[in-house]
Amino acid sequence: MAEGEIPELDPDGDRLDRLGVLRLRAANPGPLTLSGTNTWVIGRDPAWVVDPGPALPEHLQALLGAVAARGGLGGIALTHDHADHVEALGELRRRHPAPLAAARSDAEAPLRDGLRFGPLQALYTPGHSPGHYAFLFGRVCFTGDAVLGEGSVFIAPDPGALAGYLAALERLRELELDVLCPGHGPPVWEARRHIGGYIEHRLDRERRLAAALAAGRRSTEELLDAAWSEVPQPLRPAAAVTLQAHLDKLAGEGRLPEGWPAADR
Repeated sequence: MAEGEIPELDPDGDRLDRLGVLRLRAANPGPLTLSGTNTWVIGRDPAWVVDPGPALPEHLQALLGAVAARGGLGGIALTHDHADHVEALGELRRRHPAPLAAARSDAEAPLRDGLRFGPLQALYTPGHSPGHYAFLFGRVCFTGDAVLGEGSVFIAPDPGALAGYLAALERLRELELDVLCPGHGPPVWEARRHIGGYIEHRLDRERRLAAALAAGRRSTEELLDAAWSEVPQPLRPAAAVTLQAHLDKLAGEGRLPEGWPAADR
């Protein structure tokens, strides 16, 4: 393992190896990246990569070493285009040219729901970003930032984003999965229960937000204080983004107060 790469000193490594999966966690911890961004290497002869991760020298060295040790690179799949998941893409492809599956115009395999790309199958999971996809590898699901190993995700305030996100979570919950391999945090071995917790978390936020609106709260700060009261200050901006996604969902269902939006927002 390269100097600076965070070692995996837990039993997850062995359990993942039996499934043909390797986790590389980048040394980029932070409020939004949690313990660091995960890169996933799947299979051998050749290997496939989900989310190359940040362009940190030690992470790149570990990734290039893992690909070489597993017999080269068959392809790269991106769950979404946020920088901490894709910065290493250019250098990885320069050293190991391989096709790209992504929701971007330069991808050799433009993503769509159900697309098969090597051993992976794409599953559309909007919400965190408009072009977000998870990938199935048998009974393993690489969830990107749709479902994390710890904490919750922010939802982009695009029209229909939260409704689409909840529908995607329901699809994931119905699958027979052995493990969720997230973009951040540890693998999740109780997949259905964890996804159910994510759904309930969103619905609880919605109930608290609806109650705050019914009580006459209107400003962003008032609504955050009511429905995101436990969120630490560094994450308030991300919570404010997700708040807008919740308001969009309530608007689509005709559940916002009469006269919304108020002038004091």
